[in-house]
Amino acid sequence: MNTPSTAQPELALIHGWGLGSAVWRPLFDALTRSWRVHLIDLPGYGRSPDDPAEFTATAQHLVDTLPEAITLCGWSLGGLLAMRAAQLAPQRVDRLVLVGATPCFAQRHDWPSAQRAGLLDDFTASVKLHPVQTLQRFVVLLCQGDSRARSLTRELLATLRQAPIPAPAILERGLDWLRAIDLRSMLPTLTQPTLLVHGDRDALNPIAAARWLSHALRHGRLEIFAGTGHVPFLADSERFVALLDEFRHASPTS
Repeated sequence: MNTPSTAQPELALIHGWGLGSAVWRPLFDALTRSWRVHLIDLPGYGRSPDDPAEFTATAQHLVDTLPEAITLCGWSLGGLLAMRAAQLAPQRVDRLVLVGATPCFAQRHDWPSAQRAGLLDDFTASVKLHPVQTLQRFVVLLCQGDSRARSLTRELLATLRQAPIPAPAILERGLDWLRAIDLRSMLPTLTQPTLLVHGDRDALNPIAAARWLSHALRHGRLEIFAGTGHVPFLADSERFVALLDEFRHASPTS
């Protein structure tokens, strides 16, 4: 007679541009009650060595280093990497959680629900000269429009001080990815159940992009956090943790 496994499901948390895995630390204890959590530092962040690989190779390496049957939770740029990794290794990725995510960060002629190229160019020029001040300005943008903007900004600035600032070349590479990557055409190949979490006041990735993404995915479900900006997982961490716990028990088609 086989005994049902009591092992916790695997969850990998993938940060976005500018802030390393420490951004997830406020949720770590709550998440570990239900998950075996892996905090990922992308190349050049935290203690992770720089690996000058391109976007797809980074996504492949990411999934290759993690256990099978894993749920990938990616925030912002981390969401792009999570989607690409799930496409590259569908047999290893069980589910996706996409937070403040979009399939295409930069505007295209047929994709207006995105950021203008000028913002990326501005940040690229700024990180070369003043990386610390640029990231501080970026933190303010992350919280813009949020009903808890002041407290979240203080919290994220403290997080920024917890780890070494990535080298300007690392930050520039991330901005290049945000400028170039467009995953819209590959979305129909993603078969994993996918939970999308998005703030309705997100100043970086418009809510319209999240709505489009939820319909483009085979099994996409969108949860909107009212009154929040680009960091809904911190703005309402209790709801976010509860959603992830519910999502791990949901049927693949729900």
